[in-house]
Amino acid sequence: MTRFLPLIEDSQGPLFDALNRIGPVILNAPVPEILPAHPYLLLDRNSPPDIDQIIGWLDAGVEKIILPLASAKQVIGAIPEDRILLLLDVANVSAVSDRVRSGVSGVLLKTPEIDLDMISSISKFFANSAIHVLSDSSSPPSTFSVRALLSSGANLVLPSSQLTLSPTTTAQLNVADLFLAPITSDRPDGLFPTIVSTESGHSLGLVYSSIESVRESIVTGKGVYQSRKHGLWRKGETSGATQDVVSIRLDCDSDSLEFKVVQHGSGFCHLAQPSCFGDLPGLPALESVLKSRFENAPAGSYTKRLFDDPELLRSKIMEEADELCRAQTKEEVSFEAADLIYFALTKCVSFGVGIIDIEKSLDKKAKRVTRRPGNAKPQWSSSSSPSSQKPSASQSALALPTDHDAPIRMRSSDLSTVSQEERALLLRRPVLKSDEMIAKVKPIVSEVLKRGDAALLEFTAKFDKAQLTSTCIFPPYSKSSMELPLDVKDAIDQAYANIKKFHQAQSDGSTLKVETMPGVVCSRFARPIARVGLYIPGGTAILPSTALMLGVPAQVAGCKEIVFATPPRPDGSISPEVMYVAQLIGASAVLKAGGAQAVAAMAYGTETVPKVDKIFGPGNQWVTAAKMLVQNDTDALVSIDMPAGPSEVLVIADYTANPAFVAADLLSQAEHGVDSQVVLVAVSLSEDQLSAIEEQVDKQARALPRVDIMRQSVAKSIIVKASSVEEAIGFSNDYAPEHLIMHLENAGQYVKMIDNAGSVFVGPYTPESCGDYASGTNHTLPTNGYARQFSGVNTLSFQKHITSQEITSAGLKILGPVVATLADCEGLGAHANAVRIRLGAL
Repeated sequence: MTRFLPLIEDSQGPLFDALNRIGPVILNAPVPEILPAHPYLLLDRNSPPDIDQIIGWLDAGVEKIILPLASAKQVIGAIPEDRILLLLDVANVSAVSDRVRSGVSGVLLKTPEIDLDMISSISKFFANSAIHVLSDSSSPPSTFSVRALLSSGANLVLPSSQLTLSPTTTAQLNVADLFLAPITSDRPDGLFPTIVSTESGHSLGLVYSSIESVRESIVTGKGVYQSRKHGLWRKGETSGATQDVVSIRLDCDSDSLEFKVVQHGSGFCHLAQPSCFGDLPGLPALESVLKSRFENAPAGSYTKRLFDDPELLRSKIMEEADELCRAQTKEEVSFEAADLIYFALTKCVSFGVGIIDIEKSLDKKAKRVTRRPGNAKPQWSSSSSPSSQKPSASQSALALPTDHDAPIRMRSSDLSTVSQEERALLLRRPVLKSDEMIAKVKPIVSEVLKRGDAALLEFTAKFDKAQLTSTCIFPPYSKSSMELPLDVKDAIDQAYANIKKFHQAQSDGSTLKVETMPGVVCSRFARPIARVGLYIPGGTAILPSTALMLGVPAQVAGCKEIVFATPPRPDGSISPEVMYVAQLIGASAVLKAGGAQAVAAMAYGTETVPKVDKIFGPGNQWVTAAKMLVQNDTDALVSIDMPAGPSEVLVIADYTANPAFVAADLLSQAEHGVDSQVVLVAVSLSEDQLSAIEEQVDKQARALPRVDIMRQSVAKSIIVKASSVEEAIGFSNDYAPEHLIMHLENAGQYVKMIDNAGSVFVGPYTPESCGDYASGTNHTLPTNGYARQFSGVNTLSFQKHITSQEITSAGLKILGPVVATLADCEGLGAHANAVRIRLGAL
């Protein structure tokens, strides 16, 4: 927690070392060759800023750049806002524009004196920004003024000439006194709880500190604490297990401390172990073992072979990296990653590189402003042919950047310039390796078929991490399982009403009768599918909306048994939102399982899980593969709703489109998963109009909770430039998207041109989210281009149609000879005989 920032004139000597232990320091340019931890750089000059040089400093490890107003205006937009502080004289606050105010992370305010009312007013102007206050006075503020400033939430900046390691005077303030000014203690003895940890943050133990002990640690750089029995405790003074202090921090409430240290000797604990809580686990333990082996490996040990044979180590690293790339399940990935880390850390230790060095490198890379493209080197790319060196438009659209700080951008193609082959690639979805996935789920499905509940409970423990004693919940459902906030309950009730109203209108309750010829009446009537299984995903998000979208049409259609299947939470319970929907639609059972095992249980039935006749619902590739497997097994006698793939949206936008609306619609699908398919078809939009949409995509994504998913899905997404609405709709019909959103002038008039889409969202005020949740239409829709052949789930999906015919004797006299002639033509005498024997009786 930064509450005090020293402005350094000399980056050497004991004072600088002490200040560097307790937080960031402000440096004046030029930048020293060796940077302190988290330095801020002050560029207090009016000459135009050299943006390339500033970026170079940030890439080298400078935390923030402090710039005067004129210079800040020129770099905002080119440098991330969280890396800029505005240097501002108190008299110039009114000159700050909204663009500048939103383009910086804080203000370094120069003022003749510390005026708390004025600082409070400026804090409100710069809402959500850090306020740092530097007084022009030649003497430091009083201790009272310091405490008042810090309690107001502002940070104090003092030149190092006003700081000392000696006791506080009227001319200089003691560094430790300043650092500890905001700290409080609720203990009778006035001591502060202190967590001691390694540089990488692994806990070594809990001790206590006093102002005196902290002061000595800051000055000496050694671990000094306060024993509650024996006074000052200089760690290692008698045992030799000394500590070098790396940093000292206050917590968010300023009532405890954290010391990060380099521990020497036998360890921190008096029991001669690394930590008071036992040995350090995981990576620190592996690093310790490898260091020990490097210094004194037992003869013939495998680790010694690796240290002594660099070529063997190189081969093992490459082998394990390849196996990690091939891993497909969570268990496989964790197993192969552990192997790779072991061999990689062996390489690091052999070169004197520790985990903390890797972490520092990661931290430094994360703060870089300039980024490499992130493309694979030719020998690791999927194609090494010369043509692959310059990607086509479609290949560019599929390239994934690895830079998490780069703008979140889509890739562009122009229908007027791409070839037919490139256009075809734009229409392609990711290849679904159905055969591979079916082979992986087959053992799971087979075990559930053979062993029933026992296998189901084992797989639920393994994959869903829930230890269960029963497989299903049956009605009546307990009130405690459905406890919801009132606003959530009301929202579900309204969505239920809308969805039910729309799906009731679809119900086919009438009997179709047609007299095809005199005396021959043909009929068709609908009947519900008796038993249906509804899969409700429960991975990265709770999906009561899917429970509604599947449960309501099943209820309206009149299905006699409705089985929900959804992964349980770690405690074995089901989310109350899903349980509430189960009660609303009259579910006959709720299966506490997910994945292929849930599909198998519903397809075949177990001792407790009811067998169903048709399985509905989205899911991951394991669920999809299991559905495909069981529908082709005659032992199951079960059908499925439709093929499934990643979620999709295609947005068509013309000059009337609101960039913020378009971006929000694109992101509403991009957040589903890293494989989500997102396409923008831009109708004659200018570069400025496209840029406005892209800026909104980047801005909105960064403010949303699933930004890490969207970074990847948006990077794979494409902007397709079209010259007319007709060309755009032609591309959309070829693409056949799950969701089609039309941001067009008079959008309604173009609906008649739509041939292929799961669901269409017409006009600027029809977000796809409404269809997903509560407008009334169903959100279980065909993906992966299957909108060419399939409809979305509807009431008729839960019904089957039976035909009948009734023929009078007069009718048979007319129709019978026609039938007998056709049967004779096909050589089916018994068919002809069934007619002729009746005609003979007449």
